[in-house]
Amino acid sequence: MKVFAFKEELEKYMNELNMNPKNMERSLNVGFSGGEKKKNEILQMLVLNPKLAILDETDSGLDVDAINTVSKGIDMFKNKENAVLIITHNTKILRNLKVDYVHVLVNGKIVKTGGAELAKDIEDNGYSKYLK
Repeated sequence: MKVFAFKEELEKYMNELNMNPKNMERSLNVGFSGGEKKKNEILQMLVLNPKLAILDETDSGLDVDAINTVSKGIDMFKNKENAVLIITHNTKILRNLKVDYVHVLVNGKIVKTGGAELAKDIEDNGYSKYLK
């Protein structure tokens, strides 16, 4: 990809994610807040377009607006040619996403699998029934 095309693609994604275009002039993640770093991870995912993206606690420490931005970026990325694995302890990020599967992991083992309804049940009732 030529530099100009890369810059145009980057600007397009930054605009769609409501990111400050001046961030392109900064060193990668130097002086960025935690939320800006998380948004940059999503931007990098969009630009690099891997077959599988594993997002570990990408929603940790984010405010509502940043969670919405991250969710929007994940939604923009996901298609039939790739996949996203989101590891989280908080179901807030899943509210805005169409999830295919939800797995509950306890002590390294999957103890329950379901769809979006499982995330909703956990949000409403917690994890306690899966810890037994």
